Amino acid sequence: MTDFAQRRTMMVDTQVRPSDVTKFNVIEAMLAVPREAFVPEARKEAAYMGENVELSANRVILEPRTTGKLLDALDIQPNELVLDLGCGYGYSAAVIAHLAEAVIAVDTAEFAGEAEATLAQHGVDNVAIIEGDLTAGAAKHGPYDVIVIEGGIEELPTAIADQLKEGGRIACIFQEGALGTVKVGYKLDGLINWRYAFNAGAPVLKGFAKQPSFAL
Repeated sequence: MTDFAQRRTMMVDTQVRPSDVTKFNVIEAMLAVPREAFVPEARKEAAYMGENVELSANRVILEPRTTGKLLDALDIQPNELVLDLGCGYGYSAAVIAHLAEAVIAVDTAEFAGEAEATLAQHGVDNVAIIEGDLTAGAAKHGPYDVIVIEGGIEELPTAIADQLKEGGRIACIFQEGALGTVKVGYKLDGLINWRYAFNAGAPVLKGFAKQPSFAL
């Protein structure tokens, strides 16, 4: 019998804390959520490895270090509404649910049903799963205090930027080839100002690649 609770503590102690994740609520959330419950059956043994866990083609659960550093940088408050794009089977949404007042988590039909069932099974009751296209977000529930994108992007769709509240924060992994950079954006006067946070990588999500520009 695998002792996942022990692995979870070890993950936090060896991958998350040493990566300058200092906010106690983030550490607590990552210790509380059973990561192994939110990965495909065949990948359970890999749930606590220090790498992205593959869910399907170009879809991963971000490595623990990336998740921890992202959430540490965003500093989510207990009264905030968060949009979690590309929640997969719901791991990120479950962790964010510990930090925020409510989470709207969006994913395609491939994951949405499973995410909803797993979150319900683990008593996470402040997350609403929306099935749909990630690039559309969930405008009717917005605007959002915080937006998190659980995968790589080359550019941010305007529809997503528009759903961020004035004064809100968004975190994205910008991929340039094999290199990934996490930036946190702050919305001021309708524009997002980006700041470098740290380096991490993830496959580019469908619909978030740069559109080729045609020069005349």
